[in-house]
This record gives sequence, C-alpha cells and structure tokens, in this order.
Amino acid sequence: MHEASDWRSLYPFTSRQLLIDGHRYHYVDQGQGDVLLFVHGNPTWSFYWRNLLGPLSGRYRVIAVDHIGCGLSDKPRHYSYRLAQHVANLAQLVGQLDLRNVTLVGHDWGGAIGLGAALAAPERFARFVLFNTAAFRSQAMPWRIRACRVPVLGRLSVQGLNGFARAALRMAVTHHERMTPAVRAGLLAPYDSWSHRQAIYRFVEDIPLSPKHPSYETLLHIERRLPLLAAQPWLFIWGMRDWCFTPQFLERFLTFVPRADVHRLTDAGHYVVEDAHERIVPLMEQFLTRNPLPQPQDRVSLRP
Repeated sequence: MHEASDWRSLYPFTSRQLLIDGHRYHYVDQGQGDVLLFVHGNPTWSFYWRNLLGPLSGRYRVIAVDHIGCGLSDKPRHYSYRLAQHVANLAQLVGQLDLRNVTLVGHDWGGAIGLGAALAAPERFARFVLFNTAAFRSQAMPWRIRACRVPVLGRLSVQGLNGFARAALRMAVTHHERMTPAVRAGLLAPYDSWSHRQAIYRFVEDIPLSPKHPSYETLLHIERRLPLLAAQPWLFIWGMRDWCFTPQFLERFLTFVPRADVHRLTDAGHYVVEDAHERIVPLMEQFLTRNPLPQPQDRVSLRP
C-alpha cells in the first residue's frame, strides 16, 4: 500500500501551463498521435485520469487539463468560476495548441464544459467519450448536493471543512480498497485550504436549476445544440451505481445521440475511472480503433 506522501509517484506527468487572463491554466501533454482531451469534473482534477493517461499515451497524444481553481492551476479569489468561463478557457487551450480531430473525454462537469468547447469549434472535434455526466438541464439533484448549497452552512462544509471532496472519497466509489492513502492524498492535494477550495464550492453553486440562474442560458445553449454533434462517434462508459449522475442521465443523453456505443458498468460508482480503469482502457482502445480518423499529411504539435 502506498503511503499518503507517495501520491506524486502516481502522477508522473510533466506539468505545462497556458496563461489565460493572467492566470496559470495547468495541463499535461503526453505521447504522440490522435489527440485525446481529458476534462475533469468537481471535486477532482487531472490526477483523476492518471490510470488512463499512462496506458493510452503509448498510442495517442493525451492532454488533461485542470480548470482554473482546480488541480495545479491558479486559484484566484476574484474570478467568475461560471460554466461559460470554464468553456471559454478550454476552448482557448484547444485553439492555442491548434488541436484538431480531438477526441473529448469528459466526466462530471467535464461533460458540459467539454461539449461547450466542442460546440464552439465543432470542426476541431471528431469523437466523444463520456463518463457519468450531463450537458442538459435537470431538476434531479440529490439531497447530498442540495445540502451543500444551503447558505452559509453549505459553504462552511464545502469550502471550510472540505466536506464535499472528502465525502466523495467514500461515496463516489464502490471498490473502496482502491482508495489507498496515496490515492486519497492525490485527489485532495490541491484543495488544502479555504482559499484553494473556492472552485469546489463555486461548482456546486453553479448547478442551474432555474432560468434565473447565471449559468442556465449557457447550459440551455449547449443542450439545444447537442444534435449538431450526433453524427460523430460517441462512447458512453457509465458507472451504474452512481447516486449523482444516475442511469437516468445516460438514458437522457441517448435521446440526443441514439447511435452511441454504450457500456454500463454495473459495479462502478461516480468515480467510475477509479472503480474500473482496467476495463475502461480496452473499451476506449476498441472504440478508437473502430472509429479511425483521417490522418493529416502534416501534423503540427504546439507545446509551450
């Protein structure tokens, strides 16, 4: 078993950064080949993808971002932290690195953020791989999430006590033996103080349930344009024991992209990659092989 201090050995990736409005936007960029762009949710960071990045970087160029406020990115106190801002940041990275024929890989908030960026530049995105996420309106919010939105008390719990991220270590997995001290330490490492947990709280706060919410129109815009991406290859790998993004969210997605490949993992929870990464890697490889991309004559790699 790894000691908690060993979490860095689980994340052996070179850090890169892009400056966006003066803030460091952290990402990792490994391997060569077709681009797989990994976009995390809340309260995780690019560390969540580590068990996919390593195996897949042998055949693909894997890029995993940390949203502003998350992971190894800057955590400014005064910042929007709205869905539209996260979408714009990711879209800027895609443009700045001149990424083409991108395969989006998204989880949790990474689905809405990633699909928002894809719809902003659909000519740059070719395939979609999604895990337990949503990119459409819903009134289905578990009481455990609603409790975190209670004024004052919710913020004290999420941002003060780190209750949201700590609870996820237990509630988001089914195979608890995988949450070793090192894995737990890695998932929590960037969120070690009140100021470093602002984005976690703001993500919880940013779930739009009514038209009056600042992010409602952004999400509605993404939802209405999802059919524009339906002709591309899609793969859903869903942890069926997720109490947050339940199987009903998967079924709703399939109304937009009914021809998608679907794999329902009956023993996996919300942190499906933690629960089942050994099964996920071959499923992704098979999907990517079945849906090849046209190979450009000149592949340009821009890595600051």
